[in-house]
Amino acid sequence: MIDLYTAATPNGWKASVALEEMNLPYTVHAVKLTEGEQKQPEFLKLCPNGRIPAIVDRDNDDFAVFESGAIMIYLAEKCGKFLPNDTKGRSEVIQWLMFQMGGVGPMMGQANVFYRYFPETIQPAIDRYQNEGRRLFEVLNTQLQDREFLAGDYSIADMANWCWARTHEWSGINIEGLDHLQRWLETIAARPAAQKGIEIPEPIKVDKEEFVKGAQTMLTK
Repeated sequence: MIDLYTAATPNGWKASVALEEMNLPYTVHAVKLTEGEQKQPEFLKLCPNGRIPAIVDRDNDDFAVFESGAIMIYLAEKCGKFLPNDTKGRSEVIQWLMFQMGGVGPMMGQANVFYRYFPETIQPAIDRYQNEGRRLFEVLNTQLQDREFLAGDYSIADMANWCWARTHEWSGINIEGLDHLQRWLETIAARPAAQKGIEIPEPIKVDKEEFVKGAQTMLTK
C-alpha cells in the first residue's frame, strides 16, 4: 500500500495519475498548502524540501520518496510498467521526464506566478515565461509529429508532461497551431486513469478568485 501526500497541483497530479495508471493501491492524504501543512515537522520528515507530493511505501519498510519525478520512476520500477527495461528505451523516457522537470514545470510555474498571482503586473516577466513555455510546447509538438507518445509507448514521461501542459490556459500560454501537441493532450485526457488522477485529492476549484487568493497566500509562506 502506498500513502500519497498531495494537493491539487500539476506536480501532485503526476503522482496520482501514475498511481491510477499503474493500478497500485494507495491512500490519499490531502496536504493543505495554504495552511502551511507542507512545512510542518511531520511532513518534512517525508520531504525535506517541504513540497508536495511525497509517498510512503508501506510494503517496503515505510520507504519515503519525495520529488514528483523520482516518485514516478520509483512507482514505475515497482510495478514494472511505463518505463522500459532496456538502456536506450529507459533513457529516452527519462530524458523527456527531465525535460518536464527542468523546463516545462519551472517555466509554467513562473508564468503562473507573474501572470496570475503576483500582486503587481511585471509584463517583461510575464512575456519571458509565457514565451519560454510556448517554445517548450513547440519542442513537444515537434517530438510528437511522427509518434503517438513522447518516447514511443505511453510512459511516465507522457504523464508528467501532460499534467503540466493541460493547464496551459491558466499560464496564459497559447497552443494554437500546435496540432500534434493538441492531439496528444486529447489522447491522454481520454484515458480513464488520467481523468481520475487529476481529481485527487479533490477536483480543482472553479472559483478562480478564491484560487488566486489562496495562491497569493502561499507566495508569502
